[in-house]
Amino acid sequence: MAPHLIRALGLLSLWTLVGLAFASQVYLQSSLLGHSITWGEAIRDSLEEWYVYGALSIPVMALARRLPLEGASRWRTAAIHLGASLVFSLAYVLLGALVGVVDSRFAGESATYGEIFHPLLVRTFPYNLLIYGVIVAVSHALDYYRKYHERTVQTLELEKHLTEARLQALLHQLEPHFLFNTLNGIASLMHTDVEAADTMLVRLSELLRITMSHTGSPRTTLREEVAFLERYLDIEKIRFRNRLEVVVEIGEDTLDALVPSLILQPIVENAVRHGIEPHARFGRIELRSRIDAGRLVVTVADNGKGLPADGPKREGIGLTNTRARLAALYGAGQKFELVNGPEGGLCVSMEIPFSTSAP
Repeated sequence: MAPHLIRALGLLSLWTLVGLAFASQVYLQSSLLGHSITWGEAIRDSLEEWYVYGALSIPVMALARRLPLEGASRWRTAAIHLGASLVFSLAYVLLGALVGVVDSRFAGESATYGEIFHPLLVRTFPYNLLIYGVIVAVSHALDYYRKYHERTVQTLELEKHLTEARLQALLHQLEPHFLFNTLNGIASLMHTDVEAADTMLVRLSELLRITMSHTGSPRTTLREEVAFLERYLDIEKIRFRNRLEVVVEIGEDTLDALVPSLILQPIVENAVRHGIEPHARFGRIELRSRIDAGRLVVTVADNGKGLPADGPKREGIGLTNTRARLAALYGAGQKFELVNGPEGGLCVSMEIPFSTSAP
Protein backbone atom coordinates (compact mmCIF):
# COMPACT_ATOMS: atom_id res chain seq x y z
CA MET A 1 0.00 0.00 0.00
CA ALA A 2 1.31 3.43 -0.97
CA PRO A 3 2.52 5.67 1.91
CA HIS A 4 0.20 8.55 0.96
CA LEU A 5 -2.80 6.20 0.98
CA ILE A 6 -1.79 4.91 4.42
CA ARG A 7 -1.55 8.48 5.72
CA ALA A 8 -4.98 9.32 4.22
CA LEU A 9 -6.59 6.28 5.86
CA GLY A 10 -4.91 7.12 9.16
CA LEU A 11 -6.19 10.69 9.01
CA LEU A 12 -9.72 9.51 8.15
CA SER A 13 -9.65 7.03 11.04
CA LEU A 14 -8.47 9.72 13.45
CA TRP A 15 -11.24 12.17 12.60
CA THR A 16 -13.80 9.36 12.62
CA LEU A 17 -12.80 8.44 16.19
CA VAL A 18 -13.02 12.09 17.24
CA GLY A 19 -16.45 12.39 15.62
CA LEU A 20 -17.74 9.24 17.33
CA ALA A 21 -16.45 10.47 20.68
CA PHE A 22 -18.30 13.77 20.33
CA ALA A 23 -21.38 11.94 19.05
CA SER A 24 -21.54 10.08 22.36
CA GLN A 25 -21.30 13.39 24.20
CA VAL A 26 -24.10 14.93 22.10
CA TYR A 27 -26.36 11.91 22.62
CA LEU A 28 -25.85 11.91 26.41
CA GLN A 29 -26.39 15.67 26.70
CA SER A 30 -29.57 15.44 24.65
CA SER A 31 -30.88 12.61 26.82
CA LEU A 32 -30.17 14.54 30.04
CA LEU A 33 -31.87 17.69 28.68
CA GLY A 34 -34.91 15.74 27.58
CA HIS A 35 -34.44 16.25 23.84
CA SER A 36 -35.32 13.41 21.52
CA ILE A 37 -32.30 12.35 19.40
CA THR A 38 -31.25 8.95 18.12
CA TRP A 39 -27.75 7.48 17.99
CA GLY A 40 -27.84 7.67 14.20
CA GLU A 41 -28.67 11.38 14.23
CA ALA A 42 -25.96 12.11 16.80
CA ILE A 43 -23.32 10.22 14.79
CA ARG A 44 -24.42 11.84 11.50
CA ASP A 45 -24.33 15.39 12.86
CA SER A 46 -21.02 14.84 14.63
CA LEU A 47 -19.26 13.22 11.67
CA GLU A 48 -20.48 15.97 9.32
CA GLU A 49 -18.88 18.53 11.62
CA TRP A 50 -15.58 16.74 12.22
CA TYR A 51 -15.08 15.56 8.65
CA VAL A 52 -15.08 19.23 7.64
CA TYR A 53 -12.34 19.81 10.22
CA GLY A 54 -10.53 16.78 8.82
CA ALA A 55 -10.61 18.10 5.27
CA LEU A 56 -9.32 21.50 6.39
CA SER A 57 -6.60 19.91 8.54
CA ILE A 58 -4.73 18.69 5.44
CA PRO A 59 -3.55 22.15 4.28
CA VAL A 60 -3.02 23.20 7.91
CA MET A 61 -0.64 20.27 8.54
CA ALA A 62 1.16 20.99 5.27
CA LEU A 63 1.65 24.60 6.37
CA ALA A 64 2.85 23.51 9.81
CA ARG A 65 5.52 21.29 8.22
CA ARG A 66 6.71 24.19 6.04
CA LEU A 67 6.87 26.55 9.03
CA PRO A 68 8.56 24.71 11.93
CA LEU A 69 8.53 26.43 15.31
CA GLU A 70 12.33 26.20 15.61
CA GLY A 71 12.82 28.32 12.48
CA ALA A 72 14.85 31.51 12.51
CA SER A 73 11.91 33.93 12.09
CA ARG A 74 9.52 32.93 14.87
CA TRP A 75 7.53 36.17 14.80
CA ARG A 76 6.97 35.77 11.08
CA THR A 77 5.86 32.17 11.62
CA ALA A 78 3.47 33.23 14.39
CA ALA A 79 1.98 35.98 12.19
CA ILE A 80 1.43 33.55 9.31
CA HIS A 81 -0.26 31.02 11.61
CA LEU A 82 -2.47 33.75 13.06
CA GLY A 83 -3.66 34.77 9.61
CA ALA A 84 -4.05 31.12 8.58
CA SER A 85 -6.15 30.41 11.69
CA LEU A 86 -8.58 33.18 10.74
CA VAL A 87 -8.85 31.78 7.21
CA PHE A 88 -9.29 28.28 8.65
CA SER A 89 -12.11 29.39 10.93
CA LEU A 90 -13.92 31.25 8.15
CA ALA A 91 -13.45 28.31 5.75
CA TYR A 92 -15.02 25.97 8.29
CA VAL A 93 -18.08 28.23 8.58
CA LEU A 94 -18.42 28.43 4.79
CA LEU A 95 -18.10 24.68 4.29
CA GLY A 96 -20.15 23.85 7.38
CA ALA A 97 -23.01 26.02 6.17
CA LEU A 98 -22.89 24.31 2.76
CA VAL A 99 -23.02 20.87 4.42
CA GLY A 100 -25.93 22.10 6.53
CA VAL A 101 -27.89 23.18 3.46
CA VAL A 102 -27.36 19.79 1.79
CA ASP A 103 -28.33 18.00 4.99
CA SER A 104 -31.51 20.05 5.31
CA ARG A 105 -32.51 19.13 1.74
CA PHE A 106 -32.18 15.42 2.55
CA ALA A 107 -34.21 15.97 5.73
CA GLY A 108 -37.05 17.60 3.74
CA GLU A 109 -36.45 21.07 5.22
CA SER A 110 -35.91 24.35 3.40
CA ALA A 111 -33.17 26.13 5.38
CA THR A 112 -31.28 28.72 3.37
CA TYR A 113 -27.50 29.17 3.31
CA GLY A 114 -27.75 32.48 5.21
CA GLU A 115 -29.98 30.98 7.91
CA ILE A 116 -27.28 28.40 8.65
CA PHE A 117 -24.23 30.59 8.04
CA HIS A 118 -24.84 33.38 10.56
CA PRO A 119 -25.55 31.22 13.68
CA LEU A 120 -22.67 28.91 12.74
CA LEU A 121 -20.30 31.88 12.43
CA VAL A 122 -21.18 33.24 15.86
CA ARG A 123 -21.18 29.84 17.53
CA THR A 124 -17.99 28.28 16.10
CA PHE A 125 -15.62 31.03 14.90
CA PRO A 126 -13.63 31.41 18.19
CA TYR A 127 -13.79 27.66 18.75
CA ASN A 128 -12.33 27.06 15.28
CA LEU A 129 -9.24 29.08 16.23
CA LEU A 130 -8.64 26.64 19.07
CA ILE A 131 -9.08 23.67 16.74
CA TYR A 132 -6.51 25.20 14.40
CA GLY A 133 -4.00 25.47 17.26
CA VAL A 134 -4.58 21.85 18.25
CA ILE A 135 -4.03 20.66 14.67
CA VAL A 136 -0.76 22.63 14.42
CA ALA A 137 0.42 21.29 17.80
CA VAL A 138 -0.37 17.67 16.85
CA SER A 139 1.34 18.14 13.47
CA HIS A 140 4.51 19.42 15.13
CA ALA A 141 4.42 16.61 17.70
CA LEU A 142 4.14 13.98 14.94
CA ASP A 143 6.94 15.67 12.99
CA TYR A 144 9.21 15.72 16.05
CA TYR A 145 8.49 12.05 16.68
CA ARG A 146 9.27 11.18 13.06
CA LYS A 147 12.58 13.06 13.18
CA TYR A 148 13.44 11.46 16.53
CA HIS A 149 12.67 8.00 15.13
CA GLU A 150 14.80 8.66 12.03
CA ARG A 151 17.71 9.87 14.17
CA THR A 152 17.39 6.80 16.38
CA VAL A 153 17.44 4.48 13.36
CA GLN A 154 20.43 6.32 11.89
CA THR A 155 22.27 6.09 15.21
CA LEU A 156 21.60 2.37 15.48
CA GLU A 157 22.73 1.82 11.89
CA LEU A 158 25.91 3.80 12.55
CA GLU A 159 26.65 1.82 15.71
CA LYS A 160 26.04 -1.41 13.77
CA HIS A 161 28.44 -0.39 10.99
CA LEU A 162 31.08 0.73 13.51
CA THR A 163 30.79 -2.56 15.40
CA GLU A 164 31.06 -4.59 12.19
CA ALA A 165 34.08 -2.55 11.09
CA ARG A 166 35.75 -3.09 14.45
CA LEU A 167 35.05 -6.83 14.33
CA GLN A 168 36.47 -7.07 10.82
CA ALA A 169 39.57 -5.17 11.92
CA LEU A 170 40.07 -7.53 14.84
CA LEU A 171 39.55 -10.56 12.61
CA HIS A 172 41.98 -9.26 9.99
CA GLN A 173 44.50 -8.59 12.74
CA LEU A 174 44.12 -12.14 14.01
CA GLU A 175 44.39 -13.95 10.68
CA PRO A 176 47.98 -12.90 9.83
CA HIS A 177 48.96 -13.54 13.46
CA PHE A 178 47.72 -17.12 13.15
CA LEU A 179 49.36 -17.50 9.72
CA PHE A 180 52.79 -16.30 10.88
CA ASN A 181 52.76 -18.62 13.89
CA THR A 182 51.85 -21.61 11.71
CA LEU A 183 54.56 -20.78 9.15
CA ASN A 184 57.05 -20.48 12.00
CA GLY A 185 56.09 -24.02 13.11
CA ILE A 186 56.58 -25.31 9.57
CA ALA A 187 59.97 -23.61 9.32
CA SER A 188 61.12 -25.30 12.51
CA LEU A 189 60.52 -28.72 10.89
CA MET A 190 62.05 -28.02 7.50
CA HIS A 191 65.54 -29.08 8.59
CA THR A 192 64.51 -32.02 10.76
CA ASP A 193 61.49 -33.66 9.13
CA VAL A 194 60.69 -32.61 5.58
CA GLU A 195 57.77 -35.03 5.27
CA ALA A 196 56.15 -33.63 8.41
CA ALA A 197 56.73 -30.08 7.17
CA ASP A 198 55.11 -31.01 3.84
CA THR A 199 52.08 -32.44 5.65
CA MET A 200 51.80 -29.24 7.68
CA LEU A 201 51.85 -27.19 4.47
CA VAL A 202 48.96 -29.28 3.11
CA ARG A 203 46.96 -28.70 6.29
CA LEU A 204 47.80 -25.00 6.16
CA SER A 205 46.54 -24.77 2.57
CA GLU A 206 43.25 -26.33 3.70
CA LEU A 207 42.95 -23.76 6.47
CA LEU A 208 43.70 -20.91 4.07
CA ARG A 209 41.10 -22.22 1.63
CA ILE A 210 38.47 -22.21 4.39
CA THR A 211 39.52 -18.72 5.45
CA MET A 212 39.43 -17.36 1.89
CA SER A 213 35.94 -18.81 1.33
CA HIS A 214 34.67 -17.19 4.51
CA THR A 215 31.64 -15.00 3.81
CA GLY A 216 32.78 -12.23 6.13
CA SER A 217 29.93 -12.82 8.56
CA PRO A 218 30.88 -12.11 12.17
CA ARG A 219 29.22 -15.38 13.25
CA THR A 220 29.37 -19.01 12.20
CA THR A 221 28.10 -22.31 13.60
CA LEU A 222 30.03 -24.14 16.29
CA ARG A 223 30.15 -27.12 13.92
CA GLU A 224 32.11 -25.13 11.33
CA GLU A 225 34.29 -23.56 13.98
CA VAL A 226 35.26 -26.97 15.39
CA ALA A 227 35.97 -28.29 11.89
CA PHE A 228 38.33 -25.37 11.29
CA LEU A 229 39.96 -25.91 14.69
CA GLU A 230 40.55 -29.62 14.07
CA ARG A 231 42.63 -28.77 10.97
CA TYR A 232 44.67 -26.33 13.01
CA LEU A 233 45.20 -28.96 15.71
CA ASP A 234 46.33 -31.45 13.07
CA ILE A 235 49.18 -29.04 12.32
CA GLU A 236 50.05 -28.69 16.02
CA LYS A 237 50.01 -32.47 16.51
CA ILE A 238 52.52 -32.86 13.70
CA ARG A 239 54.72 -30.16 15.22
CA PHE A 240 54.65 -31.70 18.69
CA ARG A 241 54.86 -35.28 17.37
CA ASN A 242 53.53 -37.61 20.08
CA ARG A 243 53.66 -35.02 22.84
CA LEU A 244 50.19 -33.51 22.34
CA GLU A 245 46.80 -35.09 22.99
CA VAL A 246 43.54 -33.35 22.15
CA VAL A 247 40.20 -34.30 23.65
CA VAL A 248 37.12 -32.88 21.92
CA GLU A 249 33.76 -33.31 23.68
CA ILE A 250 31.24 -31.15 21.83
CA GLY A 251 27.59 -31.65 22.77
CA GLU A 252 25.40 -32.65 19.84
CA ASP A 253 22.83 -30.06 20.88
CA THR A 254 25.43 -27.29 20.60
CA LEU A 255 26.73 -27.94 17.08
CA ASP A 256 24.26 -25.57 15.39
CA ALA A 257 24.83 -22.76 17.89
CA LEU A 258 26.13 -19.50 16.44
CA VAL A 259 29.52 -18.34 17.69
CA PRO A 260 31.89 -15.57 16.57
CA SER A 261 33.98 -16.61 13.58
CA LEU A 262 37.52 -17.80 14.38
CA ILE A 263 36.87 -17.53 18.13
CA LEU A 264 38.28 -20.87 19.28
CA GLN A 265 41.59 -20.92 17.42
CA PRO A 266 43.28 -18.11 19.42
CA ILE A 267 42.13 -19.70 22.70
CA VAL A 268 43.59 -23.08 21.71
CA GLU A 269 46.73 -21.39 20.36
CA ASN A 270 47.20 -19.71 23.74
CA ALA A 271 46.91 -23.12 25.42
CA VAL A 272 49.52 -24.55 23.03
CA ARG A 273 52.02 -21.70 23.33
CA HIS A 274 51.80 -21.10 27.09
CA GLY A 275 50.52 -24.42 28.42
CA ILE A 276 52.17 -27.04 26.22
CA GLU A 277 55.15 -25.60 24.34
CA PRO A 278 57.26 -24.36 27.30
CA HIS A 279 57.32 -27.82 28.91
CA ALA A 280 58.90 -31.10 27.82
CA ARG A 281 56.21 -33.27 29.40
CA PHE A 282 53.18 -34.73 27.69
CA GLY A 283 50.60 -32.08 26.84
CA ARG A 284 46.82 -32.32 26.87
CA ILE A 285 44.15 -29.93 25.59
CA GLU A 286 40.46 -30.46 26.28
CA LEU A 287 37.70 -28.72 24.34
CA ARG A 288 34.13 -29.02 25.63
CA SER A 289 30.77 -27.38 25.03
CA ARG A 290 27.38 -27.55 26.72
CA ILE A 291 24.13 -25.63 27.08
CA ASP A 292 23.45 -24.23 30.54
CA ALA A 293 20.20 -22.33 31.24
CA GLY A 294 19.83 -21.18 27.64
CA ARG A 295 23.48 -20.18 27.30
CA LEU A 296 26.31 -21.78 25.36
CA VAL A 297 29.37 -22.58 27.47
CA VAL A 298 32.63 -23.52 25.73
CA THR A 299 35.77 -24.36 27.71
CA VAL A 300 39.36 -24.94 26.63
CA ALA A 301 41.61 -26.49 29.30
CA ASP A 302 45.26 -27.50 29.24
CA ASN A 303 47.60 -29.25 31.70
CA GLY A 304 50.24 -26.55 31.65
CA LYS A 305 51.51 -24.35 34.44
CA GLY A 306 48.41 -22.18 34.61
CA LEU A 307 48.21 -18.63 35.90
CA PRO A 308 50.78 -17.36 38.40
CA ALA A 309 49.66 -17.20 42.01
CA ASP A 310 50.44 -13.50 42.16
CA GLY A 311 51.11 -10.86 39.56
CA PRO A 312 49.03 -9.55 36.64
CA LYS A 313 47.51 -11.81 34.05
CA ARG A 314 49.17 -11.25 30.70
CA GLU A 315 47.06 -11.76 27.59
CA GLY A 316 48.50 -11.88 24.10
CA ILE A 317 46.93 -10.56 20.93
CA GLY A 318 44.75 -13.66 20.52
CA LEU A 319 43.01 -13.52 23.91
CA THR A 320 42.84 -9.71 23.86
CA ASN A 321 41.08 -9.74 20.49
CA THR A 322 38.79 -12.55 21.62
CA ARG A 323 37.71 -10.59 24.69
CA ALA A 324 37.15 -7.44 22.58
CA ARG A 325 35.11 -9.29 19.94
CA LEU A 326 32.87 -10.91 22.54
CA ALA A 327 32.26 -7.54 24.20
CA ALA A 328 31.43 -5.92 20.85
CA LEU A 329 29.00 -8.67 19.81
CA TYR A 330 27.26 -9.45 23.10
CA GLY A 331 28.03 -6.60 25.50
CA ALA A 332 27.15 -7.56 29.06
CA GLY A 333 25.53 -10.75 27.80
CA GLN A 334 28.86 -12.57 27.51
CA LYS A 335 31.38 -13.93 29.99
CA PHE A 336 35.04 -14.69 29.30
CA GLU A 337 37.18 -16.02 32.13
CA LEU A 338 40.68 -17.41 32.64
CA VAL A 339 41.04 -19.56 35.78
CA ASN A 340 43.37 -22.27 37.00
CA GLY A 341 41.96 -25.79 36.71
CA PRO A 342 41.37 -27.91 39.82
CA GLU A 343 44.19 -30.27 38.75
CA GLY A 344 46.48 -27.56 37.42
CA GLY A 345 46.72 -25.92 34.05
CA LEU A 346 44.63 -23.11 32.63
CA CYS A 347 40.91 -23.27 31.84
CA VAL A 348 39.46 -20.64 29.52
CA SER A 349 35.66 -20.38 29.65
CA MET A 350 33.49 -18.57 27.12
CA GLU A 351 29.79 -18.10 27.85
CA ILE A 352 27.40 -16.48 25.36
CA PRO A 353 23.64 -16.57 24.68
CA PHE A 354 22.62 -19.75 22.86
CA SER A 355 21.15 -19.01 19.45
CA THR A 356 20.84 -20.82 16.14
CA SER A 357 19.69 -17.80 14.13
CA ALA A 358 21.34 -14.46 13.51
CA PRO A 359 19.93 -11.55 15.58
